[in-house]
Amino acid sequence: MTAPDHFIGFGLGLRTEHFQDVLDTRPNLDWFEVVSENFMINGGKPKHYLHAIREHYPMVMHGVSLSIGSTDPLDMNYLRQLKKLTNELQPKWISDHLCWTGNDHTNTHDLLPLPYNEEAIAHVVDRVKQVQDFLGRKILLENVSSYLTYQNSEMTEWQFFNEIVNRADCHILLDINNIYVSARNHDFSAESYLQGIDKDKVRQFHLAGHSDYGDYVIDTHDHAVADPVWQLYRQALKRFGWISTMIERDDNIPPLQTLLNELDIAREIADKTLNQINTS
Repeated sequence: MTAPDHFIGFGLGLRTEHFQDVLDTRPNLDWFEVVSENFMINGGKPKHYLHAIREHYPMVMHGVSLSIGSTDPLDMNYLRQLKKLTNELQPKWISDHLCWTGNDHTNTHDLLPLPYNEEAIAHVVDRVKQVQDFLGRKILLENVSSYLTYQNSEMTEWQFFNEIVNRADCHILLDINNIYVSARNHDFSAESYLQGIDKDKVRQFHLAGHSDYGDYVIDTHDHAVADPVWQLYRQALKRFGWISTMIERDDNIPPLQTLLNELDIAREIADKTLNQINTS
């Protein structure tokens, strides 16, 4: 299976703890993902490291505050800062979450799911189009992990996701761990989710760890990728082919080499899975 033009390989989330190690060792990886909000500043030490690392690695930008599903007006000050950072870094792409993060101008700092219905679709599509027009480029939307559902949902999450990305003409960041977490919490088939997603819209995978409490699972991003998520990643590769993949770790940050070793697992799984398809 040939890799598409938009495939950029295997990357990591760039974290403060690793800034100097990255510059000192120039690790063997293809790109970094940066959290947009961490660098929406003028100057300072983080920005210095960001630009120093950008000289050696391609980057993508990943946001947590767009709140594309909120009923509050779009935050134009936020979008202006996002566009400024985009012009500085020239990332391969920009992503954020298919969710809402607050109401009445109050940020809950949680990624909250939407009801899966036509009203929400129309609302989000309109806002995505506004954002893309302002930024002058398409964005990626990521599926969030969820712990509640809405009585007025009319379709599955993957049907809802497809409708939005096709009507808004944007792309998908598919978080494999989030699919697993939500599937466990809401008792649906993670494999059905993968099969239901429009394969031509996916541009990036996230892999991360979670905390499993038996009756429910929480997306904590503070553990290594769990075996069931690796298994689901294999299924995703069979469905979508070569998709740019990264390890996401936000807490209990280990040494850089530990994450590089984990990224090697993702690379090996992709090589083995997709080469088997080529030879079958």
